[in-house]
Amino acid sequence: MSANLHDAQELAITASSRAAVEAFDHAVQGYLTYRADTPKRLEQLMTLAPDMAMAQVLKGYLMMLAFKQAAVPIARAALEAAAPLMTGADARERAHHAALTAWISGDVDRTLQIWEDIMAAHPRDVLAFRLHHFTAFWLGRADRMGQAVDRVLPAFGKGEPVHAALLACKAFAYEELGRYDEAEVAGRESIARNPADLWAAHAVAHVLEMQGRADDGIALLNKLEPNWEGGNNLLHHLWWHRGLYHFERGEFDQVLKLYDDRFRNLEGPLTVAAPDLYIDVQNAASMLFRLERQGVEVGTRWNEIADKAEARIGDCLSTFTLPHWMMALAATKRWTAADRMLDAMREVASKRDGTVPPLVRDHALPVCAAIVARAKGDPAEALKLMRPALQGMEKLGGSHAQQDVLQQLFLDCAKKAGSNADAQRVIDHARKLYLVPPERRRGYALA
Repeated sequence: MSANLHDAQELAITASSRAAVEAFDHAVQGYLTYRADTPKRLEQLMTLAPDMAMAQVLKGYLMMLAFKQAAVPIARAALEAAAPLMTGADARERAHHAALTAWISGDVDRTLQIWEDIMAAHPRDVLAFRLHHFTAFWLGRADRMGQAVDRVLPAFGKGEPVHAALLACKAFAYEELGRYDEAEVAGRESIARNPADLWAAHAVAHVLEMQGRADDGIALLNKLEPNWEGGNNLLHHLWWHRGLYHFERGEFDQVLKLYDDRFRNLEGPLTVAAPDLYIDVQNAASMLFRLERQGVEVGTRWNEIADKAEARIGDCLSTFTLPHWMMALAATKRWTAADRMLDAMREVASKRDGTVPPLVRDHALPVCAAIVARAKGDPAEALKLMRPALQGMEKLGGSHAQQDVLQQLFLDCAKKAGSNADAQRVIDHARKLYLVPPERRRGYALA
């Protein structure tokens, strides 16, 4: 192994050849830019350099990013393969190995801290940054997202492609922090430099959603879509955002068309490749829930989600997805499966170690139980179950726009149970986050 090689960000890396490093950079670039062929890039890297420590670590990272229990053994095998290769690795590479170790063990808080330590010593470690940005988001840590991007951005010159990508991350972090004007400026600058940057389009789409600018959002996504060839499932989420804009305009037929043709096209290659991907499930279930609240008939669309929910009972790695699985089970009245899912969540919640168990116990479990109570016609019980979970519910992850479906769930129960105080609580929360008043929002106006 050579110790005189450097990756695309000028960081020392242990590898047997320049070709191995280039293959590693190619795989990392696929991850950073949301390319659908990233698995193929990883496969090429592993074929070329199975004895490269960071190649094995990258494989482990990408498996964990699936937030799927079935992928954990693959990640663990990569971790174990990397261990003997760390003998000649430097401190940064060993820290990445430690981060993956903590992640696989369930200590995601420790993983975040290690990535932050890596960034402090090596601000150009864009892999550590991007993993941190993503994982902090799914734990509701917008403050740490913002701190991280502010720390590493100065390490990159404005002429570097990575700088534009980091601006996209700044835009999304700032949007989640409620700094909408700064977020839009950063996001649009990123788009101007690279119109194909999916994360920049995503960040600005969020800003426009929070400001109630549906017309601007549709125009933006329509303009940028020709640049999205080769993107991964983030495309589905962008089309979901477009669906939210049409939803706010009351164009429900257009929302359903986007559902069937774009973000939940069951015959689409991205869906076929990953039929139960957490973000796709969230997109689908949350939109169906919103539509049904408006009295829209969604037909049998819940069934395939419910089938996948039954197959994933006990898998709690993506805590924010759990209420979406339960929405599908409740919508299809699969009460036995719903009870099994609640029992499995209680078992996870009872564990003492790890980042996930308290999130399931304090937030996901009561929300899921409330979904069942509401579906069975007991909104008052649903309010009782969910009320304690509202405080800190952002810890489940998800953006303000995504979390809003859970706020609408609680609002719906409050309205049906005749609890004005609970309804007011949700409306006040929405007033603080959204620049458009609740009276002008589709999911809040009736309340």
